Amino acid sequence: MSTSELPRKEANVLKGHEGAVLAARFNSDGNYCLSCGKDRTIRLWNPHRGIHIKTYKSHGREVRDVHVTLDNSKLCSCGGDRQIFYWDVSTGRVIRKFRGHDGEVNAVKFNEYASVVVSAGYDRSLRAWDCRSHSTEPIQIIDSFLDTVMSVCLTKTEIIGGSVDGTVRTFDIRIGREISDDLGQPVNCISLSNDNNCILANCLDSTLRLLDRSTGELLQEYKGHACKSYKMDCCLTNSDAHVTGGSEDGSIFFWDLVDASVVSKFRAHSSVVTSVSYHPKDNFEEGVDVFSILTEIGYCPSIETWNLALLACLKVGRNDLMWKLYQDMVEPGVGVDIDVGTVGCLIQAFCIDGKVSKGYEHLLPIG
Repeated sequence: MSTSELPRKEANVLKGHEGAVLAARFNSDGNYCLSCGKDRTIRLWNPHRGIHIKTYKSHGREVRDVHVTLDNSKLCSCGGDRQIFYWDVSTGRVIRKFRGHDGEVNAVKFNEYASVVVSAGYDRSLRAWDCRSHSTEPIQIIDSFLDTVMSVCLTKTEIIGGSVDGTVRTFDIRIGREISDDLGQPVNCISLSNDNNCILANCLDSTLRLLDRSTGELLQEYKGHACKSYKMDCCLTNSDAHVTGGSEDGSIFFWDLVDASVVSKFRAHSSVVTSVSYHPKDNFEEGVDVFSILTEIGYCPSIETWNLALLACLKVGRNDLMWKLYQDMVEPGVGVDIDVGTVGCLIQAFCIDGKVSKGYEHLLPIG
């Protein structure tokens, strides 16, 4: 992603909360977002059209975090009432309340299969809850932190927590191993890169730190914003090319991932930016999705249009999207015959992937 593609201006303002907004989260495909805050509510939006869809009410105090499943059917939330709420998205009904934290709960995350929720709390613990069971007791408690746990991330096999004790701790749930990386400064948010190879940590010395997830090596530091008193989100852009985070002066910052230079900064709010969430797809991904939708409804673009799209993916280095587009193109019933332009794109893609012999086998029947 080039710097010119980074967001620089306001597209929509979503109004409805009666108080500070503490978190905003895109869903997995970026078509919707959720927000939560001091008014004890969670709100579902279509941010692209500026439409409020639904409000979820049941928390007794402020709602600090919210997360939605990959299939958009369930969500979980947490906050000052020390409980984790498990919701049905369509009906707005609370399916279950998980109780057990001895203090306010700062963060929640579903695992990949939406079968488990993990929460991070003021009681210095991470707790895992089984969404499929009727039990409200945690199935696992991790309490080796020395201070408040502010943030949690999950991989397929690990639970990662960031704490005010200055550590990022990784727990391998397969073998019961804990690895602690001491950053020397209170950690108020952690997030994973899209390839899951790096951990980004926001610390209360106004510094974002990028760690190698496997070794704990400090790869880079990002500075320029103000973060000394508030819990503030940070994340990487969908291409992992830039780091973004808020500032206590109301600004949003973008840094170059590699050299840590500030490539963009703009005033977004009149007060602290508590939360940032970057759209999970780039423009090319959305464009490829359009082709899928068109073919599903029975409209087939011309071969020239398909070839231009294939070539565009190659030019921006998105071989993965080119192959996805090609698979849509050759689906039975689509009704398009590949031509010399298509073959040229396939040859380039096979060469870039280092699979020339496979390309020869694939293209031989076509020729």
